[in-house]
Amino acid sequence: MSPHVITTRYYESPCGTLLLGAFGRALCLCDWRTGKSREAVDRRLQRRFSAVYEAGTSPVLTEAVAWLDGYFAGTRTAFELPLALAGTPFQETVWRALGGIPYGKTVSYGELARRIGMPGAVRAVANANGANALSIFIPCHRVIGANRTLTGYAGGLSAKQYLLALETRALNFNFAGSIMA
Repeated sequence: MSPHVITTRYYESPCGTLLLGAFGRALCLCDWRTGKSREAVDRRLQRRFSAVYEAGTSPVLTEAVAWLDGYFAGTRTAFELPLALAGTPFQETVWRALGGIPYGKTVSYGELARRIGMPGAVRAVANANGANALSIFIPCHRVIGANRTLTGYAGGLSAKQYLLALETRALNFNFAGSIMA
C-alpha cells in the first residue's frame, strides 16, 4: 500500500522562505524553513496523515500562494481556505484560539491561556503556539510576551517583527484611506 501524499512547494516571502503543504483539499503546512522545530513538524504531519512529502502543485497550494501574495501586499486580512490541523486536542484548541486574534492585534501567552479557559497553562500554550504548522494562516506571530516584548518565533524575531509591522501598516493605510474616500 502506497502512502498518502502531502503536496509541497516553497514560497519566498519578504521575510523568509516558507514550505507550503496540501493534504487532499486542505492546507496542512505553512512553516518557516529556519525554525528549530522544523523537522519535528515534518515528522508529526507525515505521521498524522500517513503521508510523504512530494513537490508539486494543487488548487489548495495555488490558492494559498494567492492569499499569501495579497497578505504580503497588505491587501488581504482574512482567508477562507480549508486547514488540516495535525496536533493534540490541546494544541488544536490553542490553534483555534490563535485564529480568533484579529488582524493587526496582539495578545500575550497569558491572555491566550485565559481565552481557552486554562489561565494556569501559559507554558503549555506557548509550547502549542510553537508547534503550529500553519504559520500566518494560524497567526502565532500575534502572540507576544506579557511585558509586550517579542518572544520566540519559528521564522525568527525579525520575521515576527516584519509581520506585525506589515499588519499595522495595512490597518493604518486602510483606515486613512477610508477617511479620505
